[in-house]
Amino acid sequence: MTGAWAAMQRVFEERDRQDVDEVRIAGLAELAARVRELSELVVLTRAGQDEVAAVAGEVEALTRRLAEAGRGVPPGARVDEGGVVRQIGSPVTGELNVLAPPIEIGVLPDGTARSEFTLGVLYEGPPGFVHGGVSAMVLDHLSGVAASANGTPGMTAGLDLRYRRPTPLHVPLVAEAKAVRVDGRKTFVESRILGPDGQVTAEATAVFIMPSR
Repeated sequence: MTGAWAAMQRVFEERDRQDVDEVRIAGLAELAARVRELSELVVLTRAGQDEVAAVAGEVEALTRRLAEAGRGVPPGARVDEGGVVRQIGSPVTGELNVLAPPIEIGVLPDGTARSEFTLGVLYEGPPGFVHGGVSAMVLDHLSGVAASANGTPGMTAGLDLRYRRPTPLHVPLVAEAKAVRVDGRKTFVESRILGPDGQVTAEATAVFIMPSR
């Protein structure tokens, strides 16, 4: 592990976390996916008031069942020997986070972090389009992956967003990010989201600072 990654690992390890094995992660991820579907239906359902009240009661009972099993601490990030960060509780890519789409990110041979995804109604801002804050969240996270892939991981110090046109919902989107410059502990990353027509809908320049300890 490089010195940069060792510094990041120490940051991640400052918070204790409960170990979660892969079988348990898969089960919890399936639960999160079902809750995510339920969340979307809360927005879209045309069920009557009595049915809505009945479902709310069932959800309350299920919530109690999980609460009675006890509460641990949120799972922390894990850094492998190759420098890849996995955050199963991330609001962008976390398998266990019902807020996350979630988005899967890969790294190309040239160091570009890339993802193909579709965002639904839970991420709507203007009618029919993605909320600008969601676009910012995606680009911030993707830029962090690009900085890590460059071997210069860090924490976001700045994110300069430019919205070129509305980002549509319910269609395939592509997001890309790549580190373009390193200055000491600072890494500069450029990123963008493209619509299905290949036009840029949002782009950003981010600055990441590597921990010094």
